[in-house]
Amino acid sequence: MREKILYSENMSFTYLKNIFEFLLQDRTASLLLCVLFLLTIAFAFFLGRIFSHIEFESKLKKRISSERADAIKQSRSVLGGLAGEQVAPFLPGFPCNPADARFIGKPVDFVAFCGAAQEDKINEIVFVEVKSGEATLSRREKEIRECVEHGRVRFEVYNIPESRR
Repeated sequence: MREKILYSENMSFTYLKNIFEFLLQDRTASLLLCVLFLLTIAFAFFLGRIFSHIEFESKLKKRISSERADAIKQSRSVLGGLAGEQVAPFLPGFPCNPADARFIGKPVDFVAFCGAAQEDKINEIVFVEVKSGEATLSRREKEIRECVEHGRVRFEVYNIPESRR
């Protein structure tokens, strides 16, 4: 059985060898063979470029779609957080009377002067940062919290210098 396979392989190799020898004997056939070979290579090259372009376009569309969905999700989260900041003083669990809170926005959301709305005396000043969902404090917000916790807070009066005409 193995001899038949070898004989069959040798026959097909011999057959191809005879065809190439025949083509190489005739100059016109040799030239046509070279042109055909070059055209095949060019066709394969351009076919590969077309397929790679189609694949690139497909991946780009998927990536754009994914990034748009992520941007929409992030935008909704930010808008929800901004709306939450505005209504936070009126929600249960806010650390002080809503009338005492003053919205600042950056670097903290509120400064509350506890006691200012109902009493004659302010008994505490509270910095309030509002977060929603899984949001965490930014680096700057953490620095502010640390300053307050270590007593690095002061009160200054700034007098505007008179202008000289």
